[in-house]
Amino acid sequence: MKLFYAPGACSLSPHIVALEAGLELQLEKVDLKAKKTERGQDYTTINPKGYVPALQLDDGDVLTEGPAVVQYLADQKPGVAPAAGTRERYHLQEMLSYINSEIHKTYSPLFNPALGEAARNERIEYLKKRYAVLEKRLAGNPFLVGSAFSPADAYLYTVTRWADAMKIDLSAFPHLLAYQKRIGARPAVQAALKAEGSH
Repeated sequence: MKLFYAPGACSLSPHIVALEAGLELQLEKVDLKAKKTERGQDYTTINPKGYVPALQLDDGDVLTEGPAVVQYLADQKPGVAPAAGTRERYHLQEMLSYINSEIHKTYSPLFNPALGEAARNERIEYLKKRYAVLEKRLAGNPFLVGSAFSPADAYLYTVTRWADAMKIDLSAFPHLLAYQKRIGARPAVQAALKAEGSH
């Protein structure tokens, strides 16, 4: 399998899940502005959407969209995610959907340097309301779903790393900040960051 990624992007999440599952992945870096892979291939021929992640399977099929990719990877090794069909699996899907629509996509416009100050402030306030829900959840739980690490933790960790770059103060969320440190210290997370040249 080959993971197409960009350092610092949401593709870090499936990279972490693959390492947690003990899977071997080829990595290929993508220049998202030029839409070229590090081998010079037009990335839109791999993923017409033009963004990462994309996971190319051994038979050539390509999966895109982070929540789908992380579940596929987790399902390659029992125990990395709750089993399909269980209530816990639906809670995982619920959490992946929440992170995708309410956290990840709220950060997206903040990366646009043309975004005005009023719009930026509105997005940050919206983001903080969404983080407040997770703060309550993390107050009594070490992980987002059940009592063990899951793909949802890889995803939340990845997108929340963007707060520093965007100069978003998350000090009102001590459980979230403690969680970020805990997840960030996991060997798979450290290995993924090192492999991608992130810090």
